[in-house]
Amino acid sequence: MEMRRAGTSGLTLSRLGLGTMTWGRDTDEIEAADQCRAFLDAGGNFIDTASTYGDGDSERVIGGLVGSLFNRDEVIIATKAGIGFSDGVRRIDASRHSLIAELDRSLSRLGSDFVDIWQIHAWDDATPLDDTLSALDYAYTTGRARYVGISNYSGWQIARAATKQQSNSMKAPLTTTQNEYSLLNREVEIEVLDAAQECGVGFLAWAPLARGVLTGKYRKGVPSDSRGAAPHFAKHIEPYLDNRSSRIVEAVAVAAEGLGYSPLEVALAWVRDAPGVTTSLIGARTGAQLRGVLKSEEISLPDIVRNALNDVSA
Repeated sequence: MEMRRAGTSGLTLSRLGLGTMTWGRDTDEIEAADQCRAFLDAGGNFIDTASTYGDGDSERVIGGLVGSLFNRDEVIIATKAGIGFSDGVRRIDASRHSLIAELDRSLSRLGSDFVDIWQIHAWDDATPLDDTLSALDYAYTTGRARYVGISNYSGWQIARAATKQQSNSMKAPLTTTQNEYSLLNREVEIEVLDAAQECGVGFLAWAPLARGVLTGKYRKGVPSDSRGAAPHFAKHIEPYLDNRSSRIVEAVAVAAEGLGYSPLEVALAWVRDAPGVTTSLIGARTGAQLRGVLKSEEISLPDIVRNALNDVSA
């Protein structure tokens, strides 16, 4: 698998990263191990998780694979902090106190003294940015995080945070930013990708298949065994089942048929090779599904197809 440098750092990541949001909840330990094995065999080196995934169970599952399936220094592990759920209500807390406490819990679940990339999961309007960034500095200087990053920040937020960190050589430089990007959601093209490039920050694309919608599985309704039918995922799928999205999905399906590929392969290749993208994060419930996703590594889109998809999804 092709490796790409994250921004101006010395860190190299596989151009596909393994997302683990379902691990410990919809994906048990056996299936997770199968997925991880398939991903590593394909040449991937980057696993992404978060403290809130499965209420920490995703990190626990990954921790259980360290040593048994791979050596710790063979894989880049990233996690996030700053989002939690209390009584079913989503809350953002990117204060220094909360972030550092959550990092220590993440490291305990991962069974590791450090995480390769530690990311702030979301911008917190209620917390001064310097307070948030001081937690990154602490993690970086104490060795708990070898690199640090942010997630779901807007363009101006990325620029402000990165500039603050670059202004002092004693502060932790931002290495990555993680945002949603797919043919159904191209909002990052407005400012985020440009901000990341100008600030020397690598860009990690999450939901490159628009939560599975771009695979074409929802063209004739919501399958009973899909995420769209799961109570905790349905609200994330519904926004991509409108008429505009349907037109784009149909265009992807037509392109796939003409090229002899699957819609999944076409949609993922479009994001993976888009300008400014370091890594596209892929996820699956089973090892078999993941192997299907990894087949996209074998293809690249002709310019005429990429341009046509650019137009139809603009």
